[in-house]
Amino acid sequence: MTDADFEMLMARPEIKSIESDAFPKTVSLDGVVRYDMRVNHYIAGDIVVREGDYGNSAFLILQGELVIARDPGIPADQLGRVKADRQGIGQRIANIWRNSWVPEVRDTDRYGQRTGASGPQSGKRGAFLQDVPAIMREQDTIILKEGTLFGELAALGRVPRSTTIFAEHPAVVMEIRWQGLRDIMKYDREWRRKINELYREAALESYLRQIEILDDVDSEDFSEIAKHCLFETYGTFDWNVTFRRGKPDEPVIAREGDYPDGLLVIRAGFARVSKEYGNGRRTLTYLGAGDMYGLEELYHAWKNPDSGDLSLNCTISALGYVDVIRIPVTVLEEHVFPNMRQPSGSNLTLLDRTVADDALLEWAIDKRYMNGTQSMVIDMDKCVRCDDCVRACSATHGGNPRFRRDGQIFDHWMVANSCMHCKDPVCMIGCPTGAIHRSIETGTVLINDDTCIGCATCANSCPYSNIVMVPIRNKQGVPLIDTAESGQPIVKATKCDLCAGRPGGPACARACPHDALSRVDFRDFHLEAMD
Repeated sequence: MTDADFEMLMARPEIKSIESDAFPKTVSLDGVVRYDMRVNHYIAGDIVVREGDYGNSAFLILQGELVIARDPGIPADQLGRVKADRQGIGQRIANIWRNSWVPEVRDTDRYGQRTGASGPQSGKRGAFLQDVPAIMREQDTIILKEGTLFGELAALGRVPRSTTIFAEHPAVVMEIRWQGLRDIMKYDREWRRKINELYREAALESYLRQIEILDDVDSEDFSEIAKHCLFETYGTFDWNVTFRRGKPDEPVIAREGDYPDGLLVIRAGFARVSKEYGNGRRTLTYLGAGDMYGLEELYHAWKNPDSGDLSLNCTISALGYVDVIRIPVTVLEEHVFPNMRQPSGSNLTLLDRTVADDALLEWAIDKRYMNGTQSMVIDMDKCVRCDDCVRACSATHGGNPRFRRDGQIFDHWMVANSCMHCKDPVCMIGCPTGAIHRSIETGTVLINDDTCIGCATCANSCPYSNIVMVPIRNKQGVPLIDTAESGQPIVKATKCDLCAGRPGGPACARACPHDALSRVDFRDFHLEAMD
């Protein structure tokens, strides 16, 4: 942030109208503008927001216009993505013959043929569209004009970007990190009102229609319900930083014994459900996107108004970053409970299990493994250390294994150092070229080797150290050097890709002769392990 940019932003009506006196000295408006904002200059073809990215900032157009590619959307290869084509038997056999004895060999000729990658002509955001006129002819587009705020819903809600936005002509855009946006919303009522209204208009009503307990609500009542819902966030967006330092943050969302004033719906992130047990607390379960908390207590209080028993049975706390929608109890009593049966099940029934039954779940949550959808778990009682899994992985990836048969151990289970393809992929936040991305077809988190620039943002962000930076070589096996002056090797990010494109799924699991290795979602795995 230069002094000129700072003065320009402070003079903008959107910033000038903010009540700076409402900010405390520790979080001044000047500080938010100077340290949480920046001014980006885009040229024609620069991608500002990429569909599928997990962004951590919002944008305000200061000069010029931007374009939303609405339909059919920018092709994946132009966004720096990679599509895992299904491989036939012939190609799979050919891959084995092409495996190199030299580690991390690349066909470097491909790097000069990139269309969606960053290059010398690209702007600040690191991705560039080559033929903008053709894209404009082929796309159904929407023009965003000066003064438009966008990207705030994905930034605050930690959800993937829903569309691609790019520059057709030069434009100047203010970018604000989610921390700065949160602080401005906290201390300025007008910004808070504006962003809440944007969310209500753009996404809330459609999201509410997906909640099962609202199935019987009349369609015309959803807009009324949306007006009363509250938006809340807990924890820190960059929770992976404190977690890697061994100091995980877990703020309380609702405490056992508190008065339940509304139904909590998890929109993004994870929360632990626990109950006092002896001199400590016992974990009963965890909640993810779409899960609810407080329904049983609220319904019981409505059904038995004279019982005097109106308090939460458990404590719910944020595991990292959690985005919550709170539906007030008055809304439930008017629109939901009259048409609803007694909720089945209760978190308290989980107390019927022994502490030993839940020890694996407790450990997995403490390690944040509930984030993984495809965690590699090895039964050490069955494993004979033959390394067939590593060799199969190596043979499938050009002679280079993409995981380490090592990791955290609980009892006889080991969670190996292999990409878990997380529900909350913090590794994807901040990648300048979009090289690391989630496959729209399969949900697998992939890295496009052609567009990876070796910045190590993803590797530094991964809470589990499952992404590795490796020095690469050309087809002749010669190590690639950045410049003769620096002498530094060129590196790329690598990790497990679940053998994308190979029929039959991950080769590691198929190669294990003793059925010791499996890829699991921990909620399902915990229940299976109990049996």
